This record gives sequence, C-alpha cells and structure tokens, in this order.
Amino acid sequence: MSNTSQASSKPSGHVPVALVTGGSSGIGLAAAIRLAERGFRVCIVGRQQPKLDDAIARLHQTAGVQGHAPGGERFASFQCDLAESDAPQQLVREAVQKLGRLDAIVLNAGDASLLPVAETTDRALQDMFALNTFAPAQMIRAAWPTFAEQGGGCIVAVSSIAAIDPFEGFFAYGATKAALNSFVRSAAKEGAPLGIRAFAVAPGAVETPLLRSLIGEESLPTSACLVPDDVGQLITDCVAGARPDDNGRAIYITRTEAGVQIKVGD
Repeated sequence: MSNTSQASSKPSGHVPVALVTGGSSGIGLAAAIRLAERGFRVCIVGRQQPKLDDAIARLHQTAGVQGHAPGGERFASFQCDLAESDAPQQLVREAVQKLGRLDAIVLNAGDASLLPVAETTDRALQDMFALNTFAPAQMIRAAWPTFAEQGGGCIVAVSSIAAIDPFEGFFAYGATKAALNSFVRSAAKEGAPLGIRAFAVAPGAVETPLLRSLIGEESLPTSACLVPDDVGQLITDCVAGARPDDNGRAIYITRTEAGVQIKVGD
C-alpha cells in the first residue's frame, strides 16, 4: 500500500476525518468533494495513483473555494486493492496514523458485471464477493475499535437498488449488495450504545463509465440515470447527521420522470 498526503503532519483539533473507498472517481469522488465542502478532512482510496492524484487536486480546488476547516483543508490518498485480505486493516491503521483520527468510512469501492446464472463461475462469485461484500465487512471491523474508543463514528455502505430489484444478469452483484444492507442493519444495532451509526445508500443507475461498460444508452438513456453528485449529497447527509431516523436502514435513490426520488427501506 502506498499513500500520499498533502496535509501537515499535525491534525487540527477535532476537525472530522472521513475515509472514502473508491474515492478517485464517480460516486466516491462526489462524496469526497461534498464532505470537503462540509468541513471534513478526507482520505480517498483507489487502485490507480494517477487518478488519486487528480482527485486530490479536485479536493484542494474545492477547499480553496470553500475555505472550510481551521488551518485549511487537508487530504490524503492511499493506493491499494481492498480485495487483498489484509488491506482494510492496514488502510484504517495508516489513515488514523496519518490524520490522527477517523470519524466516518464511506464504503464505495466495488465492481459489477452482467453474467447470466449459467455463466456465473465460482471464480466470478468469489471475485465479486471479495470486493463488494467481504472488503466492506473487513473495513467495518477494522474501523470499529477506533469508533468505539472515540465515542462514535459513521459507516455508509454504497449498496444498490439491485439488492432488492436486480437487473437481469445481476445474479451475483445483487446478492453482494443485499449482504451490505444486512451488515448495515447489524452494525447500527450493535453500534448504538457506542455512538456508531450505519447507513446503506442504494442508488439506481448512475451515469458512470462502469455503467456504460455494462449497459448502453439505447437500453438505458442518460435521462433515466442519476449523476454521481446526487448520491454524493445523500452520503454526506448521512455522515453529517442530517438523517438520524434512517440509521440502520437502506436508503434508495433513483431518477424518474419526476426527478430524483428517495425512499427509505428496511
């Protein structure tokens, strides 16, 4: 794992820190920018250092415009593959060492593929669950002691509407996201006495390169898709405490002809 930080070595007071996996593009970057606008110090995680560098530059641009946080905004990036079994524990440890504390984790890193049932191999299942399900569970477990020691923390897992209404070919993908919803329910219940909150943000189709690698615009027009910032705003609301009644629940966000719709599930 490698990391870069464009922050001073001393964290400032109790300015909150959020760690965003899959934070170099798409929903993750949108959430990171929104969190920065709310005054959070942000640590982003991704696989490709050039994309992380570009994202850090975007965050500094946001900080320059918004001017939040005592001493100026401070950001860090970590390059790693969360599908590696020891990566989540190491990531949380290094993030806390780098920025001094950890107040929220946004579990956005994931992958998707369209595979018919008969073509879903054991390896395909293992790979999908490793990144989409096991890595978030390991991240929650790794951050838990820090949250408990600090008297609280927030977990936001980026799920999908496919958890309850899978698109054809999402035999594996939908199941990985349904598991995330269950993790969130359990974490919220167990974490309540410790001040730990947990949410699943479950978007419908979001206009990203990943979506277009799977589904063409002729089948799913852009007008029917969310943009990453729609989801990033909702994630930030959860982290910032704006949705206390939704703790432990899946929050579904979709775009219809009437605009962006939000519905809270179980």
